[in-house]
Amino acid sequence: MIKSSLEGLFKRTLLIVNPLSISSSSIYQSNKQQQQQQQQQQFKYRYFTSTTMSDNNHFQYLVLGGGSGGVSSARRAAKYGVKTAIVEAGRIGGTCVNVGCVPKKVMWNTANLAEQLHSAPSYGFKGADSIKHDWATIKQSRDAYILRLNTIYQNMLNNSGVTSIRGWGKLVGKNAVEVDGKVYTADHILIATGGRPEIPNVPGANLGLTSDGFFDIGELPETAVIVGAGYIAVELAGILHALGCKTKLVIRHDHFLRTFDDMLSRELMAQMRATGLEIVTDSTISKVEKNDAGKIVVTTNHTALEPVDTLIWAIGREPIVKDIGLEAAGVELDTRGYIKVDDFQNTTTQGVYAIGDVIGHLLLTPVAIQAGRRLAERLFNGKTNLKFDYDTVPTVIFSHPPIGTVGLTEKEAIDKYGKDNVKVYNSSFTNMFYAVNDTYKPKTFMKLIVTGPEEKVLGIHSIGIGSDEMIQGFAVAIKMGATKEDLDNTCAIHPTASEELVLFT
Repeated sequence: MIKSSLEGLFKRTLLIVNPLSISSSSIYQSNKQQQQQQQQQQFKYRYFTSTTMSDNNHFQYLVLGGGSGGVSSARRAAKYGVKTAIVEAGRIGGTCVNVGCVPKKVMWNTANLAEQLHSAPSYGFKGADSIKHDWATIKQSRDAYILRLNTIYQNMLNNSGVTSIRGWGKLVGKNAVEVDGKVYTADHILIATGGRPEIPNVPGANLGLTSDGFFDIGELPETAVIVGAGYIAVELAGILHALGCKTKLVIRHDHFLRTFDDMLSRELMAQMRATGLEIVTDSTISKVEKNDAGKIVVTTNHTALEPVDTLIWAIGREPIVKDIGLEAAGVELDTRGYIKVDDFQNTTTQGVYAIGDVIGHLLLTPVAIQAGRRLAERLFNGKTNLKFDYDTVPTVIFSHPPIGTVGLTEKEAIDKYGKDNVKVYNSSFTNMFYAVNDTYKPKTFMKLIVTGPEEKVLGIHSIGIGSDEMIQGFAVAIKMGATKEDLDNTCAIHPTASEELVLFT
């Protein structure tokens, strides 16, 4: 292993210093581009030759946490010949791969198929009502898929030359990490330990599952209560309800998704209720008990709810910052309990960095991935000013129907630019998928938020079929500074739902 690492290092070093390795296309580059390239090459050469490679327990870059962000940052560093290790006690891939985005999307696809079956008779398919769903089948297929992804992630690390260290890691100094009694040192340490579901401090809370535990459910419950008002709660409630579970969603206030645009929250609540899902508002949980029949009884500040088979807590997630030795390294937390970082992911300790859920800045997998990669580029590829831009990040809620959103909400835009300087365009229509439906015809809603005489686009928000897939491209447009005129000048694709986003009047 050491020999192969050294051979790889020598090969990369030769590529850096050997003029014969320069691409012929470089003669067409400007002098400025050539200088930048030479500076980056010199930076890499200086860095690589400064570290002693003979110490098996010393690394140039050590990552705590084998989630998507940590893996991406480690692999990007290794790409530049950096001696890199990653420490993980659980299954590789972190929350997203094992108990988050990936298995959730599989279940959303399952529920989506169940919903589409309701429209099948209108399209001439007979007998759709007799089709039954088998939870055990999709669980087995889903779990097998996740195991394959675990293997793929591990192979990617191996093929990148990243050393995998299995066990619980904790800092024992600003340049040292202990894993199961063994100490490793590093020039740079990245904390990417992720988060875990919160559990409320109420009597009987242990009778419920966390949102992670949702994926351990062996069979579809007949009845369920989900507690929470964020996107995870909304998504899980939609999945269970669509598959035939009588579901109640309990929220503390009068609406959910309170950090999203009001239109999205309002319309999603209306459409979920229209399908029969019960939303219990303005309620907090005071206790949880199990009755003589083995059912779970959830009592709110108002009343005891009807007994159910399953209770799921989806009240938020907390950063994994305990028992990882932050104090030993002098790494400070902010007032919310997240690791304090600057715009370049630097913590309060030089040489220690943090990304992902532990810093509390947009708890999204692609955010952690891109922040991790950019950190590696800055540290090991000479791009000293490179950082992740946490503004205008697109996101999707895999609710029923799905939501796509990017940019400022209407309220955020008014607060920032003033009401007189903000204009809002709205559109609502029935998606053509429901054109031949005999009964249920939900509407799609879209909102465009602009500012100034040039009508620069500040935000786009959509709820309805296809919203999850269409928002990515419009995020690029907003990032590039698009105006409403740019959208107006774009030819629509007909018949699609996304054409409405370039036809606002």
